[in-house]
Amino acid sequence: MPKKISSKLGTDHGFSEMTEFMKRKIYVETSVISYLTARPSKTIIGAAHQQITLAWWEQRSDYELLVSQAVWQECAAGDPVAAQKRLAALDGLPVLAVTLDMIRLAEALIEQAIIPAKAVEDALHIAVSTLHGVDFLLTWNCRHLANPVIQEKIAMHLEQLGLFLPIICTPEELLGGNDDD
Repeated sequence: MPKKISSKLGTDHGFSEMTEFMKRKIYVETSVISYLTARPSKTIIGAAHQQITLAWWEQRSDYELLVSQAVWQECAAGDPVAAQKRLAALDGLPVLAVTLDMIRLAEALIEQAIIPAKAVEDALHIAVSTLHGVDFLLTWNCRHLANPVIQEKIAMHLEQLGLFLPIICTPEELLGGNDDD
């Protein structure tokens, strides 16, 4: 309960204790880690994404952060120095298992032409986060993930399977603080 309401009611009825143990689960996709650890961007949008990501990262203790082996592999690729920074950011984060059902779901998203074949990792991020039942898939990938047109198609496909798509959003969308007036 918000502090103002609970103080007016005189009790929080145990809600603060309950929410302490029930942190929202966030699957952190690779682009977030990349913006977090990259050298300063020379573009306005890139620099803004970096600053927003850093601001969100400072609030990460409000959530339970999760990644998959796919995120680890993507973070380990490329320039060795940059890869080491990305992997260091992942240190201590739980790694979700990738199952055969998740691979099949990712393949179905590609076969249905919902996600392009060249974006197989993105399909896997969707499948892993969906089948692990996370609350949010956090990404800066607005081409294939944080794209409302594609999200609608993904959600419709998942609904036919009796599954629910996690909320796919950017760090900027999650920065909307609890103390906004």
